[in-house]
Amino acid sequence: QVQVVESGGGLVQAGGSLRLSCAASGRTFSNYAMGWFRQAPGKEREFVAAISWSGSSTYYTDSVKGRFTISRDNAKNTMYLQMNSLKPEDTAVYYCNADPSKLTVRIGRGSWGQGSQVTVSS
Repeated sequence: QVQVVESGGGLVQAGGSLRLSCAASGRTFSNYAMGWFRQAPGKEREFVAAISWSGSSTYYTDSVKGRFTISRDNAKNTMYLQMNSLKPEDTAVYYCNADPSKLTVRIGRGSWGQGSQVTVSS
C-alpha cells in the first residue's frame, strides 16, 4: 500500500487560506487516485476531495466546491489541497488516502497518516 504523511495545517482566521500537502511513498504514486478527508471533533471522517492518477479528473464535496482546489505533482509524489475562504466549520483533522481506482477513492480504503490539524477561528 501507499504510505502517506500529511502536513501544512495550522490556525487561521475565517476567510484565510492554507495549503495542505500529502507526501506519498511505498508504491508508484502515479498509479493511484488520491483523496482528502477530514474529521471534526465528535463527527465521523468525511470525504472532501479526490483526484485521478493523472490529475485530469477532480471531485469535491458540495461544501467545499469553489473554495478548495485539489492538485498533484507526480514527479514529487505529492498531493495538495489549497483551501481558500476558510470557515470555522472547516475545522478538522485532514487526512489523505490512496486508491488504485478513482471510482472508489472516496471510500477511503487505503492506509491513513497521522493527519494535519486545521483550525479556523471566527
